[in-house]
Parts: sequence; C-alpha cells; structure tokens
Amino acid sequence: MAKKKPGKTAREQDPRRTCEAKKYDNPIPSREFILGVLEKQGVPMWRDELAVSLNLSDEQDVEALRRRLNAMERDGQLVRNRRGAFCIVNAKDLIAGRVIGHPDGFGFLKPDEGGEDLFLTPHQMRQVLHGDRAVVRVVGVDQRGRKEGALAEVLEHANRQVVGRFYQEAGVGFVVPDNKRINQGIVVPEADRQGAGYGQMVMAEIVEQPTKRTQPIGRIVEVLGDHMAPGMETDVAIRTHDLPVEWPEEVEVAIAGLGGEVPEEAKEGRVDLRNLPLVTIDGADARDFDDAVYCEAKPKGWKLLVCIADVSAYVEPGTALDREARQRGNSVYFPGRVIPMLPEVLSNGLCSLNPEVDRLCMVCEMFIDKEGKIARSSFYEGVMRSHARLTYDQVADMLAEGEPKLCEQYADLLPHLHGLYALYQVLHGARSVRGAIDFDTTETRILFNKEQKVERVVPLIRNDAHKLIEECMLAANVAAACLLLRKKQPGLYRIHDGPQAEKLLDLREFLGELGLGLGGGAKPTAKDYADLLDSVADRPDRHLIQTVLLRSMSQAVYSSENSGHFGLAFPAYAHFTSPIRRYPDLVVHRAIKHQLNGMGADEFEYSPTELQGLGESCSATERRADEATRDAISWLKCEYMMDKLGESFEGIITSVTSFGIFVELDEIYVDGLVHITALDNDYYHFDPVGHRLAGERTGQVYRLGDQVKIKVAAVNLDDRKIDFVLDGNAEVEDEGSRSKRSRRAKQYKSGSRTETAGRKKPAKKEGDKSRKKPKKDKKPKKSKSGKSDKGKEKKGAKRGHRKSRK
Repeated sequence: MAKKKPGKTAREQDPRRTCEAKKYDNPIPSREFILGVLEKQGVPMWRDELAVSLNLSDEQDVEALRRRLNAMERDGQLVRNRRGAFCIVNAKDLIAGRVIGHPDGFGFLKPDEGGEDLFLTPHQMRQVLHGDRAVVRVVGVDQRGRKEGALAEVLEHANRQVVGRFYQEAGVGFVVPDNKRINQGIVVPEADRQGAGYGQMVMAEIVEQPTKRTQPIGRIVEVLGDHMAPGMETDVAIRTHDLPVEWPEEVEVAIAGLGGEVPEEAKEGRVDLRNLPLVTIDGADARDFDDAVYCEAKPKGWKLLVCIADVSAYVEPGTALDREARQRGNSVYFPGRVIPMLPEVLSNGLCSLNPEVDRLCMVCEMFIDKEGKIARSSFYEGVMRSHARLTYDQVADMLAEGEPKLCEQYADLLPHLHGLYALYQVLHGARSVRGAIDFDTTETRILFNKEQKVERVVPLIRNDAHKLIEECMLAANVAAACLLLRKKQPGLYRIHDGPQAEKLLDLREFLGELGLGLGGGAKPTAKDYADLLDSVADRPDRHLIQTVLLRSMSQAVYSSENSGHFGLAFPAYAHFTSPIRRYPDLVVHRAIKHQLNGMGADEFEYSPTELQGLGESCSATERRADEATRDAISWLKCEYMMDKLGESFEGIITSVTSFGIFVELDEIYVDGLVHITALDNDYYHFDPVGHRLAGERTGQVYRLGDQVKIKVAAVNLDDRKIDFVLDGNAEVEDEGSRSKRSRRAKQYKSGSRTETAGRKKPAKKEGDKSRKKPKKDKKPKKSKSGKSDKGKEKKGAKRGHRKSRK
C-alpha cells in the first residue's frame, strides 16, 4: 500500500510565502493567511491557539507572530476582545477607520474599507481628536438617517503635536488649535509654557490624550512667534497638517555619497538617447524637471517620446529614502516655498532632467496615428541629455507668435517643436471626440513684496504650450495604465468615478429648471457632460452651469483596482510622469520595470493588500497637501484684505448655502461670505437644487454665478474668514456690531433648515394687506412667532435678516 503524502505546512500553504521570504530571513505566515485562518475558524482565537494552527513552535517564530499580530491590531485588521482573544474587524460588527472632526464638536468615522461614514456625537468625540484611528460599533441610526457609531477602541492617536495660539484666562493656560477640526483646547500647566505670550503662535506637545472626562493636556515645545510674522502662514500650515520637513539622519546618511553626475556604470545596458533633441518645457520658476519630450513626424502619424526621470534607480524599496518618500507621499507647493518629496540632491540634482547633463530616464515611446490614437507603445530604460530648458511662455511665443529672437536662438529645435505642436492639435481634437470634460477654471498665484507681504493675487494664464505638455503627459499615463492591464501587472491606477445617484438626481432637477438636459440616463458619460458644456458655451449663465456640473462629480483617488477615469474619459489611467514629486508614479515605475525584467505578476514586491493601502495613503497625503496649501493661501488672502475694510468690489457668487452666499472678487480672486443676517431686507428661502436664496416679499434672488457688488465688512485671520456685506445695504461693522451678529449667527446653527425659511411668519392682523417695513423714527413692533421644531431658537433669531435693533 502506498504511503500517504504528508499535508502542506502553514508556510507552504501561504500564497505569499515567496514575497515574505524576500523580506524576512525567517518568514512566518503572511497577514492574509492569518486572516484566512481566523475567518475559517469563525471564532476569536488567542495567540497561542493561532501559533498551534500555524504550526509555529520555535520561540523566534512565536515572537515574530506576536509582533505581527500587534501590527495588524494597530492597522485595524484585528481587535482584541475583553478576554484578549483576536477578532477580525469586519463591516458588520466592528468598523475601523479614521476620525474626521467637525468644528461644531461632532465628527465622523471614515471606514478604512470604504462605504458610508459613521456619525460620532460630541460625547463620543470627547475621547478622540481629528485624525485619530479607531474601531467603532454601529449603535443605531440618528434622526437624519445616518449610521451612528460608538467608540470601541482607539487604535492610534494622530496628534502628538498641535500648533495654535496660546491664551490664558483666570490663570488657566491653554492652546486653541489652528486646525478647527480639533475643537478641544489643549490645557497647558504653568510650568510647561516656555514663556509664551498671550496670542502667540506655539507648538504644543500632547502629553495626555483626551478621555471621557478630561481634556488633552500638553506642554509648549516651541514658540513660533507673533501671529502676523512673515512666513507664519506656511510654518503654521506645515505643523497643523504634520507635514514632514526635516530629513531623518538615516536619509542624510543615504544621500551623503551622491554627487551631481550619473556614474558611468549606471548608464550601462540602457538605450542611449543623448543625441536625440529632447527638451524640457516647464514654468519659469520650476526647479525640478521630471519630463522631457521629443516628436518626429511619420507617414502615418507621429513618433512621440516622453522621457521621465528614473527615480526608481536611486530610491529602492524598503530603504530609508523610500520610507521617507512614502510618508511624504508628494511634494507640497506653498506660495514661495516647496516641501519636496525627495532631498534636493535628487529632486533638483541627479533626478532632475537639467540641460546639457546626462540623466537616467524611463522612456515611453508611442506611435500616434492621425486621429490621435495610440497605435502602439513601449517602455524601456534610457540615458538622455536635455538639449534645452524651455519655458511655457518661450514655446508659446515661438509657435504662436513666431518671436524672431527666440526662433533664431532655438533654430535647431524649432522643427521638432512644430512637430509637437501639430501632434498637440490632433490630440486635443481627439480629446473632444472622446468627450473629456474641459472645465474652464482659474488658478491664482500670490506675489510678495520685499517685506514678504502679499502684494497682488494674479491669475495663471494657460497658453498652448501648457496644453501641449499636458496632452503628451496624458498619452504617456494612458500607455502606462494599458501596459499594467495588458500584462496583468499589479500597480496603482488614478481612478475617477462618475457622479453618485443622489447628486445626479439633484443635477437633473437643476438643469430641468433651466430647460436643459443631461444625456446618458442613469449612467451619463463624460461625453454627455462635455456635450452639455458645449451647448451652453454662449449662454450668460455658463459659469453657473459649469460650477454645478463640477460639484456633481466625485474626487479622483489612487487605487490598486482600475475603474477608469470619468473626467478624462479614459478606460484606464495611471500616474507615470512625475516620480520626483508623487510617490504613486514611483510605484508605477517599479511595476513597469518588474515587467521589463520578465518577472511574473505574483512576484511583485507589493501584495494586493499593500497596494490598496498605498493607494489610500497616497490619496490621503494628496488631500493633506491640498488642505495645507489651501490654509496657507486663505491666510495670505485674509492678510491681504485686512487693510481693505470698507472698500467696494465686484464679484461673482461661487456658492449658495442656507447661511449665506460666498462671493469671489473679480481680478483679485479672494472669497468671502455675505451672511444670511446681512441680507436684512426680507425673509430668504434656500433652494439647494436651484443653488439660490429667494426673497419671500421682494422676490430678490441671489443665485450661483450672479454678479454682485460688495463691501469688505470684517476679516478674521484666526478662522481664515472674510465677511462681506452687499454694497449699499449695510455699513461696515465695528467690533461691537460684529460680535452681535456673531451671536445671532450662532443662534441659527441648531436649525437644519434655512435660517429664515425655517421660522413661521408673524401672524397678520385682520385687515393688513402687507407687512411694511417700520419707519426709522418708530420702534418696530414685536411680532409673535411660532417656535421651531426643537424650540431652541432665541427670539432675536426670528428676524435676523432685518437691520440691527440698536
């Protein structure tokens, strides 16, 4: 009788054993395998039970299992029950995620696995701060139909340090965080104040995190300086959003041996492109150049080369450089300052495609037909030499204006630039045919004077050279995504989902009021959006329609799963062209090199779980950078407007809410709020679908996209808020009247409906035909008013839209 073959051990059953063996000398079963064992068992398991199930008996293996289980617990994959056994965190009973705080005290938990956010009451938020990671239980549904959560366990406290202003009242010192999502003050004992003065900006270290009964306690570790000091806006934004600035010692050691030239041995085995007239085209103030282009006309179309800095040749997975780049996620661009993802010796040196020096590159070679479609593409490693560093304005002047001096200076390159321009026109035409959405938005740039104060806010003008480079980069990104799909190679995609059903319903209702329609039924395409934009190009309310269309769309994110890019109308899209400043591009480069080296997809250094985690973390660092730069820019714009109190400006309504209208000023592109209490001539009803406030008595309508004239009423630098009043309707507020309006505004916050529309009208007396405005020489009569649903609104809130009763 044949001998029965022994079954596979846990190590042999683990599908990730090859990758684990690459990372560890003595690997244990992977996270995925451990989760599979727990799921199969169906009940919580102690560590010793898991060790037996995984056939781990060696002391080192058991210790490695302990560390892995602790890491899985920190990451929210597992949670311990009260008896210490490990349970899988799942979407039914326990949900792990990130806490999102709200300035009004409540918050939400954003699940790690996606799905609906969970509402956290102010009572639950007392134990956590914005950004913390936690596991919650679903305990019910609130009055607004939202799932409500209760904290089960805090996995990670995100706020070790907080930047804010120091105050002292009745002998108690505290720091008010600059990040308004952290609504708890940090109590600072007298011995830990480091001489901070009242109102100064400080950095406080939290030594005791909040609990159900106590506020967070901290100590001041750095006094940043006075509130209005030059550069304070960037220092505060960096610390508020915890942006890494200093390079760790291990990174400094890793880059110490790097020079300014590429070693000869690094060029071996690469395709030599040094004689090809590749050029970089960037902004005049750019310092890092990560892409170069070359175009050559062919009988059936064009040959386009997009050469991208080969960052992966210098930043290897798992190294100190890689860990720091991954933590940063991307470079952050502030007005007048850059926080790079990579040290300058790489970002502005070895990796930057500077002119007339040899550089390593990853090449995307494409053949594009006369219809603008990529007929075929290939990728390879190359060594190149940029023949010129050109700016957008120079290229536009040569191609569109034929500027004689520039054309003479770059005579050798001009034929290739004309080839690029011809290709751009075809690619741009294909974009229209494809149906990509092209929103007409304005970006701004802040100019400083010698004292580093804001001098002007100016728009950034995009010319054909900007669009030319954009089309070349889009083509290379599409080719990279197609390669990943074709080879079934794991990687990161840039995905952009179509509009959600609820937003689509509101959009169709809004368009219906204007006599317009959006094609595509329940699932409109980008072309349906683009066709609608084209059809309203000559309408005076085009800006309004475009804004509403833009707000109906989702946010683009990174993901290991491809679902296409709705806005660009691409079935697959990845970021390949900016590895100096974006970590996802570096991951895509590694995936492409993995294929070029002939290795199988299952041997890729990132597991599917790791890739998805990377996509989420890169999306998070991108949002973090956006929020940080937005905070700094809002600060600077507020500072710019502080000496303009009482001045009149014209602007356009960019947003309509239940509490007022936001107006962007023409030419200086600064936003401010006309609060509902400043619209004091009528009751105003908020129409969220029509994006408007409508006066009940006068019929006055304030609608998204309308032009209005305003006066600057108040500037609050702490809250990054600018208050406007409609010009001619009210005087500029002094401190007293501003405080009074602030109190009235707070009375409105408890109502879920529009402030004025949510109250009953005063009852008419018999015989009254109208509600006349009281004369100035008489006190207005007090009207009886019905109470709100909750009965909490104060009497003064009924007629907040009237002029103050002084």
